[in-house]
This record gives sequence, structure tokens and C-alpha cells, in this order.
Amino acid sequence: MLQGTLDLMVLQTLESMGPQHGYGIARRLEQVSDDILKLNEGTVYTALMRLQHQRWILANWGTSENNRKAKFYAITPAGRRQLAREVQSWDRLAGLIARLRAVEPS
Repeated sequence: MLQGTLDLMVLQTLESMGPQHGYGIARRLEQVSDDILKLNEGTVYTALMRLQHQRWILANWGTSENNRKAKFYAITPAGRRQLAREVQSWDRLAGLIARLRAVEPS
């Protein structure tokens, strides 16, 4: 996975779904990827800590759907701005790759 891709996916998940706990984020990413992604808890929580350190997300304790105590993460205004920058960057990169693939060999 490209550097920063997981951060982008986590931010996008929180933007579209609202506050989620780490397990829920991991399962959602696996579901949307049709199980192409297999994320272990450590990978997701490392990304969550990195995003929280950057102040792009915040965390609050709450109760999960299983009635267990869980930390819920939510995107911040700074996280929304970062998400917009990352989406723009990703779109430019995807456009470049599409153009390179369209070039006929000489």
C-alpha cells in the first residue's frame, strides 16, 4: 500500500460514516474493498494514533453496538482540509497513471 493511503482511507471513512471505533473502521475498509484489504488491528490503530497526533481526528470514549466501552474517532475540521488535499493529490496521481497507460508504445 502506498505511503499515506491508509490515512486517506481512514479520513474518508470518518468523513462519510461519522464517528467510528477502530474495529468498525477496519471492517468497513475491508468490506468496501471486497476483502482485497486485510487489516489487522495494529495497522489501523497505528494510523489512528498518527492521525490523532496530527489533530486530523479526535477520540472520545463511548459504548459500542455490542454494549462495550470503545474509543470512537471523528474527523476534525483540520482533518477535512487534509482529506481535501489528499484527495486532490490522489486524483492528480491517478490522472497521471491513466495518461501514462494510454500512451501507445513507439
